[in-house]
Amino acid sequence: MIRTFPKGKERTRISGRGLWYGGVCALLLLLLAGCGGSTSAPPSTTKAAVSPPSDLITPGSLIVGSDTTYAPQEYIDVTSNHAAGFDVDLISAIAQKMGLTAQVQTTGFDTIINSLASKRFDVVISAITITPDRQAKAAFIPYFNAGESLLVPKGNPKGLKTVADLCGLQVGVQTGTVEQTDLKTASTACQKAGKKAIATTVLQKQTDVIQLLATGRVDATYQDSPVTDYYLKQHQGQFDVGGSVVNAALEGIAVRKGDAAMLKAVKAAFAAVVKDGTYHKLIEKWGLTSEEISSSQMNSASS
Repeated sequence: MIRTFPKGKERTRISGRGLWYGGVCALLLLLLAGCGGSTSAPPSTTKAAVSPPSDLITPGSLIVGSDTTYAPQEYIDVTSNHAAGFDVDLISAIAQKMGLTAQVQTTGFDTIINSLASKRFDVVISAITITPDRQAKAAFIPYFNAGESLLVPKGNPKGLKTVADLCGLQVGVQTGTVEQTDLKTASTACQKAGKKAIATTVLQKQTDVIQLLATGRVDATYQDSPVTDYYLKQHQGQFDVGGSVVNAALEGIAVRKGDAAMLKAVKAAFAAVVKDGTYHKLIEKWGLTSEEISSSQMNSASS
């Protein structure tokens, strides 16, 4: 029997006594650093190691856009109702090196780069694979190396190993991702080979994509390999990985195109986080040792 699990990484509606709290929260919103909806890292108590850029949206804060449905890199913690994950910890450490407080704001992945361009955020960190198309819209600071993999039901009943095995099957994927594009390419290949197309279900949130698999509505899901690994660990006995990790590529912190001051400051702060060992400690904390990047990779694609 396939077991479903709570969507613990998503916001829920306020009801009952929560309505009273919600009203008070709204009244205090201008005085408090968000009553849910954004996450603030503790302000730095030490002198800034890197001079912050002068064009911040809010002085003293680094406003960060992130699609917080993509554990273990970014998600909403059910206990605190705040953003958590490797990416959140890393950008908080980077902000502190600049003497700033990171304010993580949840946004949709498919519009995240456009929202950055329209100055809704200072930076974006959200497991964004660096591609030529995205580099045309934003500058990137590489910080992570992730591949793609299939998540399938326990026992892998259909014997899925690659996207070429998905012809005629139901597959879940998050909108706006590289994996969605790859599934389109694979589906075209299926049809050219005289096979049925891949029937994809495309959803806004990765948590909802995984729920499709948990409830048996799709045969597999396709996502970044750290996400596959996370759900394998969190729900042992329910899922398996289909095949091996493929298409490893760099992910980057996105900075608005042409914002040289922000790019320089964030690059310097990230370098400081790497130098003092914080980056490696966070990699180990989240069990992402296979995704840690080298010094040479850190210097690539940052344009």
